Amino acid sequence: MPTSLQGTVALVTGASSGIGEATAAALAAHGANVAIAARRRDRLEALAGRIAADGGAALVLEADVTDPEQARGIVEDTVSALGRLDVLVNNAGVMLLGPIVGADPDEWDLMLDLNVRALMHVTNAALPHLLQAAEGDPRRVADLVNVSSVAGRLARAGSGGYNASKWAVNAFSESLRQEITKRFVRIALIEPGFVATELQSHNRPEIQAQIQTLVEPGLGMQAQDIADAIVYVVTRPRHVAINEVLIRPTVQDR
Repeated sequence: MPTSLQGTVALVTGASSGIGEATAAALAAHGANVAIAARRRDRLEALAGRIAADGGAALVLEADVTDPEQARGIVEDTVSALGRLDVLVNNAGVMLLGPIVGADPDEWDLMLDLNVRALMHVTNAALPHLLQAAEGDPRRVADLVNVSSVAGRLARAGSGGYNASKWAVNAFSESLRQEITKRFVRIALIEPGFVATELQSHNRPEIQAQIQTLVEPGLGMQAQDIADAIVYVVTRPRHVAINEVLIRPTVQDR
C-alpha cells in the first residue's frame, strides 16, 4: 500500500498554524515538496526551517487568499517554482460563532470570503494543474482536500453563518467530485469536530467559553490528528478515493 509522495508537490493554505501547519509538515515527511501559504510570513519561514531540518523542502508563499489575484498567485508561484501540483489542501478558514439575530454581517462576509470564495478561487486556479498531474507519473492520480467541519453537516443555533459557509464547501466539493472523478482527481472533504487550535480564539470570550464545553479538557483532538487523516486520504492507491472523513473526539456527542 503506497505511503510515499516522492516526486509530488503539495500546496497547503492556512499553513501558518494549526491543521495547515501540521499537514504541511506531514506531507513533507512523506516525501512531497510543499508550498505553504498564509499571511504570517514569520510563521511560514519557521515552519519551512523545521521541514528543511527534517530533510524536506518548503516554498514560503505569503498571501491573503481572500484576494482573488493572490489566490491565483499562490498556485502560479507553486507551479513556477516547483514544476507541478499534485495535492491541494484548502485549509484556510475562520470560525466566528454567534446568534443570527443581532449578528454583525461583517463576520458573515469574512467567513464567506475566506471559507468559501477563497477556496473556490484557489481551486479554480489549481484544477488544470491537478488534472495534468493525474495524467502522468509518478502517481497518475491527484488530490484536492477541502477542510470543512462538523458544522458542514450539522446546523446548530448560534452557528448559522459558519454553518452556511461550511455547507457551501461541502456542496461545492461534491459537485466537483462528480465532475472530475473519472479523470483521477480525487476530491476529499475533511470534517473535524473540536480541535485544539487557535481557530476558537477569534471568537468573543463568551463564545469561546461555550465552545470549550463541547469537550472535556485534554480530550479534544490535536492538529496532528487531522493531518494524519489527510495524509491517509492522499496516499491511497489510485483506484481508491476517500471522499469524506468526519472525525471527532471520542467524547464529542454533537
